[in-house]
Amino acid sequence: MEGSRVFPEAERSETAKEVIAVAQVRCDDPDPADQIAKQLGPGPFELVCLFVSPEADFAELVATTAHLFGGADVLACTTAGEIGRAGYEDDQIIAVAFRKNHFKTITYSIEKLDEIEEQSVADALIEARLSLTQKTPDWTSEFAFLMVDGLSLREEQLTAFLSAGLGPTPLFGGSSGDGTRFGQTWLARNGEVMRNAAIVVVVRCDRPVRVFSLDHLVPTEQRMVVTSASPEDRVVHEINAEPAALEYARLLGLDSHQLDQFTFAEHPVVVRLGDVHHVRAIQQVKENHDLVFFSAINEGMVLTLATHDDIVAHLDRGLSDLGKHDKPEFILGCDCILRRIEAGRLQKTRAVSDVLSAHHVVGFSTYGEQIGGLHVNQTLTGVAIYPPPSGEATRVPD
Repeated sequence: MEGSRVFPEAERSETAKEVIAVAQVRCDDPDPADQIAKQLGPGPFELVCLFVSPEADFAELVATTAHLFGGADVLACTTAGEIGRAGYEDDQIIAVAFRKNHFKTITYSIEKLDEIEEQSVADALIEARLSLTQKTPDWTSEFAFLMVDGLSLREEQLTAFLSAGLGPTPLFGGSSGDGTRFGQTWLARNGEVMRNAAIVVVVRCDRPVRVFSLDHLVPTEQRMVVTSASPEDRVVHEINAEPAALEYARLLGLDSHQLDQFTFAEHPVVVRLGDVHHVRAIQQVKENHDLVFFSAINEGMVLTLATHDDIVAHLDRGLSDLGKHDKPEFILGCDCILRRIEAGRLQKTRAVSDVLSAHHVVGFSTYGEQIGGLHVNQTLTGVAIYPPPSGEATRVPD
């Protein structure tokens, strides 16, 4: 991939480009902020989101873009990979700009996730929803987008009370990443850099929207029980009263030294909540045979080994279903890093990327995804934004 380039929007309609602008710049560009501004154009924008490779100078980028787009809020997070022009990308900065005459937003930072005052946050979200409703009484589409520190270990608690505070407004989001290093992740709001934090955006728009979540996993009959764990650290010490990594490997017919990120992506475990199975993805194995998970884990939890449908065919079906009645103008997606790893292991990265590109999916690879009140893994979760119903005019508020 050479130099900075304009995001190819030839296949997007002119109307779509007038609603959401997209830019893509290499993270080692000598002046990425200037390139982003040139590609996005003059605006005016209501909101600009930056999905930033961990190889970029994050602090410098967010400082130079903080006031570059008029009064627009500028939000950013580091990634475990980017989704851009060619689908799965690396070493990129992706910018998504929501135009002011089609979107109204309120953004909210939540710092010190281990000391959250839940009621004050819930009250702020209720106030934000009411304010946006008053500003845009003729607009009926709403959603909320969350960016959260992917190493905070607080996503479950956060999404549960955010969803409650948002009421009927659908919530989705992604956990910020640090490639495959799992060292540190960063977020920023209007130039303020944060860790152990989250950013919530409440969005109201004049377009139909659909929040969605796709996964291609199929539970098997092979079950196991977590018999010893440290839930606060998402660490499992024992499965079936045996060292966790050794027992997991035994159930797969492997030796524990064969366990790696590819194994975890290819042989996920799921937990049943009601009638639905959700992934409890494994992040890494420790030298003492503990397993570290990406999401909440508790003693007594019954885990089920899962297999998976073909990732390419399932993805294409799922995204095509979003356009069954009307094709989305744009899809903002949060895609688990384990899906990217699986695609690479199966030599299907190009095929998955082609599907993402064909359906105009833009976003980032995550350490976890949020949908409603749940923190999940190994999904593609996002929002599809559609053109207005044929012949319908919308009144742009002042």
